[in-house]
Amino acid sequence: MHKFSVRVYYEDTDLAGIVYYANYLKFIERARTEWVRAIGVDQGKLLEEEGLVFAVKRVEADYNMPAKFDDELIVETLLEAQTGARLILKQLVKRGEEVLFEALVTIVTLTETGAPARLPAIIRRNLH
Repeated sequence: MHKFSVRVYYEDTDLAGIVYYANYLKFIERARTEWVRAIGVDQGKLLEEEGLVFAVKRVEADYNMPAKFDDELIVETLLEAQTGARLILKQLVKRGEEVLFEALVTIVTLTETGAPARLPAIIRRNLH
């Protein structure tokens, strides 16, 4: 499991001082980027050398409780499933032990032209 810390800034909130729903997607995107880095993948190099990028194919999300201005949140990222062409990640946004938001995110690999591709060997290697 990978953990990523996020502080809620004023710009993340609506007029009521709670996190605007779409910003949770930004939080989990940042956490996924750091998770990929933590498993040893340089996404810039992957694009430059192999012409591959990651894309979100599907997000299934539940909003359980609101986060508020100045909250310190933790995004947990866990690998749920892996095939030759996709990763399914469970991501939780927590305040302490409270799960505020949870998502199941399907990630695929695409070529620079947008064609589907197998997961890069470095991903398959580093996840086992």
